[in-house]
Amino acid sequence: MAEIRFTTREIGSLSKPGWRVKSVVGRPLNDGDVEDARRWGERLGVEGHEELVELLGKGSGFTEEEKARIQDFAALYAIRLLESAGLDVVYDGEQRRSEMYDHAVKHARGFEARGTVRSFDNKYYTKAAVVERPKVEEAYDLEEYRFVREHTDRRVKVPFTGAYTIMDWSYDEHYAAGSGLLGAPAERRTEARRRFGIDVARDVVRPNVAGIVRAGADWIQIDEPAATTRPEEVPLVVEAFNATREGIEARASMHICFSDYDCLFPHIERLQDCYELQLEFANRDSRETGTKDGDRPGYAVLKRFAESEWDGKIGLGVIDIHTDFIEPPELVRDRILHASSVLGPERIEVNTDCGLRTRTWEVAFEKLRNMVEGTRLAEAALNGA
Repeated sequence: MAEIRFTTREIGSLSKPGWRVKSVVGRPLNDGDVEDARRWGERLGVEGHEELVELLGKGSGFTEEEKARIQDFAALYAIRLLESAGLDVVYDGEQRRSEMYDHAVKHARGFEARGTVRSFDNKYYTKAAVVERPKVEEAYDLEEYRFVREHTDRRVKVPFTGAYTIMDWSYDEHYAAGSGLLGAPAERRTEARRRFGIDVARDVVRPNVAGIVRAGADWIQIDEPAATTRPEEVPLVVEAFNATREGIEARASMHICFSDYDCLFPHIERLQDCYELQLEFANRDSRETGTKDGDRPGYAVLKRFAESEWDGKIGLGVIDIHTDFIEPPELVRDRILHASSVLGPERIEVNTDCGLRTRTWEVAFEKLRNMVEGTRLAEAALNGA
């Protein structure tokens, strides 16, 4: 029997260091910001971090070229943090992106900003309205991907905001409102919404994905946090994924979090070549150790995945990203062992519930290190070590 080994990775985002945020938006840095860059540069062994520390010593008035260099360093620091934590698969913590929704729509023609919306805690994003058929002319994350690929020897997984979430988080001033359908029968309004979602998949998300895959990316992750917001539209989530996936020669997975996973059935059985669903579980689980069903309430829905005809992998969320609680390795181990008993270890890979952007780097680093250690403990238990 082959030895069991689980692949570990983060979902996407890390918080942006104060020195990265302040320098780019034009706020003055303080001594603490510079010290933070020095301390993490030394701790992570970031090559050339002395250059960054010297540059940040300027304090303010950074040129556009200097801002770009600072963003390069933010990405490099994030890569080294994920590597140092022991992850098998990495990216850059989305250090160049403003916010997952805003990042996508600001690069697309056909959207206009309408105002700021609070998403979580003190996190906000600019909500836009679609005013004409949206379109992206070229892959806008290409240089981001190339930088990551050039600066790590680990496998790279590139996250993209999914078409359904972009549609659901936008005001519609074109497909329904612009077509005089606001008072129309529900079927016509539903079809207008479907056209909106599929247009975003084909003309906004897929061009970006395709360009990066042509550049060498072999694993893409479609983020759909809005997947079950409207349970009746889960079939559209699936259709949008398939439309994005069409013609893309790379591994493709979907990330869904803080959702009612029961709504996914049986619709996920129509996903086309979806390698994996990366899901949040730890946030709804107990903090006590144990591998029995009663010990792991947050993972109860895994039985539905075991019974489903969809047989892809599950990216098992074992780290709660909404608290500073540092999961002990033994807790991570037991979550993995329980999931393995339900699905079989061959269907399990390991990740955080979602991106860690709401946590400090100190907390994120400790959580990730314990996730990796707990994963190794689970492997040892399953391999009889």
